[in-house]
Amino acid sequence: MVQNIDAAVFQRMVIHAHAAISAQKQAINDLNVFPVPDGDTGTNMSLTIGAAAQEMHKGRYATIGQAAQGAASALLRGARGNSGVILSLLFRGFAKAIKEKENIDGRDLAIALDFGVAAAYKAVMKPAEGTILTVSRLAAARAAGFAREDSRFEAVLEAAIQEGQEALAHTIDQNPVLKKAGVVDAGGKGFLVIMQGMLDELRGEPMPETGEEGQAPADKADFVAMSAEEITFAFDTVFIVRKSREDVNLDPFRAYLNSIGDSLVIGEDDEAFKVHVHTNIPGAALTESQKYGTLELAKIENMRTQADDLAAGRHVQSTDDLEQVEAELEGREMGGGRPEKAAPEKKFGYVAVCAGSGLEAVFRDLGVDGIVGGGQTMNPSTEDILKEIDATPAEIVYVLPNNKNIIMAAEQCVRLCSDKKIVVLPTKTVPQGISAMLCADPEASEEENTAAMTEGFGHVRTSEITYAARDSDFDGFAIKQGDYLALEEHQLFGTDPDLTALLDRLAHSDSHQRAEFISIFYGEDVAEEQAKQVEEIFATACPKAEITLLPGGQPVYYYMISAE
Repeated sequence: MVQNIDAAVFQRMVIHAHAAISAQKQAINDLNVFPVPDGDTGTNMSLTIGAAAQEMHKGRYATIGQAAQGAASALLRGARGNSGVILSLLFRGFAKAIKEKENIDGRDLAIALDFGVAAAYKAVMKPAEGTILTVSRLAAARAAGFAREDSRFEAVLEAAIQEGQEALAHTIDQNPVLKKAGVVDAGGKGFLVIMQGMLDELRGEPMPETGEEGQAPADKADFVAMSAEEITFAFDTVFIVRKSREDVNLDPFRAYLNSIGDSLVIGEDDEAFKVHVHTNIPGAALTESQKYGTLELAKIENMRTQADDLAAGRHVQSTDDLEQVEAELEGREMGGGRPEKAAPEKKFGYVAVCAGSGLEAVFRDLGVDGIVGGGQTMNPSTEDILKEIDATPAEIVYVLPNNKNIIMAAEQCVRLCSDKKIVVLPTKTVPQGISAMLCADPEASEEENTAAMTEGFGHVRTSEITYAARDSDFDGFAIKQGDYLALEEHQLFGTDPDLTALLDRLAHSDSHQRAEFISIFYGEDVAEEQAKQVEEIFATACPKAEITLLPGGQPVYYYMISAE
């Protein structure tokens, strides 16, 4: 068994762990017990540790302490969702414990795991049992006890995983919702998949096949294994395009690139997309890309000449030799780099998270400076939020997460931003965020403004209409796949195969009967005529309320309805 590990081994372990969870992310997503289609724990954890894997690919570290710090920093900035943030905290504590170490053995591992658990528990306001926190705590405790008898790194890691598996099995009995659904905790499962991936790397197990997100950077892969004759498409082409509009459809472009090459990977966010493709006509790919936006950066390498150089034992030329260009690319690639910070021009600034052009327009009209794309099923990372904070020209920046699963990621920005004060208002829905902005006062003091905005969103009750992703039984409701679901303050209000009947029942609920103002935001899959029928349902059921109908353009939810 392996006695200790150094920085190089640790880097490979992190990369392997990312591949492992990427391969199993959908299985982890499927552990989501609530029937709303928001199962994204596997995706969030995969993307979070993917940021660390990218960092580990970039270069060598002199010590394992430095490597762990690099991984922890990348994880923090790439953290998505509560599970991703907790994962980043576990790594942050781990890195703190070994920051002065050149290499570590099993005793060091046990101490580092304990530091990680302490960091995670400290950051979570109300730790719940039957979660990733429970699994990681018991795994760390077992590592500490085992390390007293056996200091080999591999043995201690194996013991921790075994204990973690037992703890994971027990989560089904610790959480009533998990028990009713008959599943274990998704976050705990993801944590153990990552740990097992690290152990598999240590033991020389092959890295699992993954999808696009799990691949190692393709522009660095497989040159050694190739001969020039085996390379069908010669040019490894990578470029970044700033989108012409947020909702640009890349499907035609994807089909075109597949017709002229292979090894295609396209990553995108609201503002830009990055392409990797092997092709013989890179110029054509770059020209075609400009139909979808503005070409910003590109690098092209000839894999045939690289293969020839490798075979001859010569230095393989690449864009890595162009230090200035490469440094610029490193700073602008997806998930990397930070924009220049905007100098303060006013006292208060505002950043809001939402998905949908209509909702974005509402927030802009209310004075929000920066919009972070995301919400249910697509949680933005800490880095995504921090970029908008940096770009906001204000001394004090308010952040409106507008989703309970994004609040923790937003709160991590507070410690990462030193030149601006950040105030995270714990808004859990978009209507709460809108009401908070309606109460914002640019002339008030910070304390007065915070109090007014907090009071404003506290009076809002939010209902959402979506559909059931699977058959389920929840709180006495027999839910069938495809049924419409009404949620009120994230609690299941009712289900029905008839959308009109469900909306009519919702309109007659106490919260809507007592409301003075009702706002209905209709989603991207709803036509305006359909939405007007819903407006009429609420106008008839709630004659004393002022009804407002607005195009939200949001995904996932057909309607978001606020009552005040």
